[in-house]
Amino acid sequence: MLEDSQASIITAVWELILLYLCCCRLATGCTGVLNVSCITVDGSLVVLFASAPSDEKMYPPSRKDFIALTLPDSSNHPYNNGKHRRQSCWRKWKQLSRLQRSLILFLLMLLLIFGLFSFPSITEQWRGFSDREGWLEVNDRGIKLQRKTPPQWSGQMLVPTLLEETRDQNIPMMPKPPIKKKGPSKRGPPNLQKNVGAALPDAAEGEKKELIENEGGEEDKEEKIISWRGAMIEADQATEPPPSAVDKGPVAPVPVNPAPPEATGGSVDRLEVVRDTFRHAWKGYKDHAWGRDELKPISKSFGEWFGLGLTLIDSLDTMWILGLKEEFTEAKSWVEQELSFSKNTDVNLFETTIRVLGGLLSTYHLTGDQLFLDKAKDLGSRLMPAFNTPSKIPFSDVNIGKGTAHPPRWTTDSTLAEVTSIQLEFRELSRLTQEPQYQEVVNEVMKQVHNLGGKQDGLVPMFINTNSGQFTHKGVFTLGARADSYYEYLLKQWIQGGKTEDTLLEDYLQAIDGVKKHLVRQTGPNRLTFVGELSHNRFNPKMDHLVCFLPGTLALGAHNGLPGDHMDLAVKLMETCYQMYKQMETGLSPEIAHFNLQASDSRDIYVKPADRHNLLRPETVESLFYLYRFTKDTKYRDWGWEILQSFNKYTKVAGGGYTSINNVEDPTNPGPRDKMESFFLGETLKYLYLLFSDDAELLHLDKYVFNTEAHPLPIWPSSPK
Repeated sequence: MLEDSQASIITAVWELILLYLCCCRLATGCTGVLNVSCITVDGSLVVLFASAPSDEKMYPPSRKDFIALTLPDSSNHPYNNGKHRRQSCWRKWKQLSRLQRSLILFLLMLLLIFGLFSFPSITEQWRGFSDREGWLEVNDRGIKLQRKTPPQWSGQMLVPTLLEETRDQNIPMMPKPPIKKKGPSKRGPPNLQKNVGAALPDAAEGEKKELIENEGGEEDKEEKIISWRGAMIEADQATEPPPSAVDKGPVAPVPVNPAPPEATGGSVDRLEVVRDTFRHAWKGYKDHAWGRDELKPISKSFGEWFGLGLTLIDSLDTMWILGLKEEFTEAKSWVEQELSFSKNTDVNLFETTIRVLGGLLSTYHLTGDQLFLDKAKDLGSRLMPAFNTPSKIPFSDVNIGKGTAHPPRWTTDSTLAEVTSIQLEFRELSRLTQEPQYQEVVNEVMKQVHNLGGKQDGLVPMFINTNSGQFTHKGVFTLGARADSYYEYLLKQWIQGGKTEDTLLEDYLQAIDGVKKHLVRQTGPNRLTFVGELSHNRFNPKMDHLVCFLPGTLALGAHNGLPGDHMDLAVKLMETCYQMYKQMETGLSPEIAHFNLQASDSRDIYVKPADRHNLLRPETVESLFYLYRFTKDTKYRDWGWEILQSFNKYTKVAGGGYTSINNVEDPTNPGPRDKMESFFLGETLKYLYLLFSDDAELLHLDKYVFNTEAHPLPIWPSSPK
């Protein structure tokens, strides 16, 4: 039985509903009789409405409309006689009577009106909350909380007024990597599994304090973060995924190097700056990605590609060359104790050969340590199944644990660069082990490519089929991605073998003639020389940053007695590659540049939005190294120094590591991609160090040839037998 007070409330409510129903019936012209009855079921009140037409001649056969309202009793035993049917929402809505639909719409209208009237009070509360929020302000000592107005709309995203202030100060900002609130990470070499302060003997005191505070986890601080326009985190596998937005910590600026000492009349040790840059990158790798393939410095995590410690192995010879013996010893210990190739995993033949096999071989030559040769031999034997194809053109992927190989999942083609840029490493492995099968399989590839049709004045298509051994996608020629290192390895194999393999030299000379004939052009405004692409006899003024290997390769050929006009072209192309950095607002080159052939325009280089990223690539500083070694022109050193400063200004991440960026044209928001490629340590910093070194005997270019991952291998004293 319901209480009297409850009954009176219910009666009042239903009087309002009845009044509304009567109005609805009058508005719709319904003159039927409305019957209302109330019953109780197990202590619950059930109100039934029934309507019947008063004139059967005027209306269709009699139909009754019902609404059942069930009010549960105090013991929570509702009465429910509905049948559960699987019906669509629209069908259920159509099955409701006009009365029921009107009632539902009326209630929704009341809710809408209530929401509109309450909106001003909600906005006032939000405005008060926003006024109380503090925003970040930059000063000469870093970042502090400042009570300021909320973020303003920038056209693409909300950017705090901080960004407007920093434009005038030319201080780039990078968000501090989000940190999960937990204890110190146990991942890393043994000497890093201690307190954080002890692990940072060389760090600045401010940086130490910042890292210790973050590790301690100050839960109660207000969380402030500045989003970066265009930032993208790549979907790599990681054991520790990036923290969620809830876990993000306060923003920290990118450490900006002060003005170079020479600008104030002092001097600077450029070699030491390179070492410091390496140490900072290596610190991030040790702290957050030890033994993994790649560091993700923003999220303080790692990415796995093959699970072979790519960054560590790629960096071994760099550490030795830079004289970083302590770091080298730690890395060697990991190779000895942890590196194993007997795992069920697919690896890319080309990338594994140039990074891992090449890195192990070069480290063996520099140190004389048998450990690295043994590891190289183990890996080389596991890569051999890739060559078990009908055409002897290798598959792109190998399972080094199972001993099986296959092409990419989507095609039976391999890229030409992949199958023709593994020769230096396999040939050297045969020479060291006295096992000829490694050299035989890669020499067979070069022999087949030499005899194939489909070339155009020495230029080769980008793809080759592993079943037929024939070129595919004919008519498209580039010195960029998928074909670049084919041309590089033609020359370097000839040099490696003691300049005795004439077929390799012929193919190289013919290819350079084809480049000059079909691909070399000059811009309209300032006559910059560049190398474009050819697609079915249609020229495209587009040049990958990868093509900037060519000035160094041309200079190397000229140094080894090839025509002098190769050096002339190298000097012109070197200027263009430098301008790809110089003309960008960040001083860093885009991944792809497009060149202006119209003299009426003022700008030589423009960049499409999809091509504005920078991956910390080495090709330009590689060529600067070759040009300086052969000409001794100090401008090449100065250009390299400018590039290094830009890397430190726009890609350095507080706490350790460097990140590739999304937009080289926006110095305020370059947009970190949260990835440090292994070649930044393996190639970019190595070539910068060699560029600045005055030791002409350090990896003398008459004694060593560099593979396409910058790993030096010795030039053979005589042709192989």
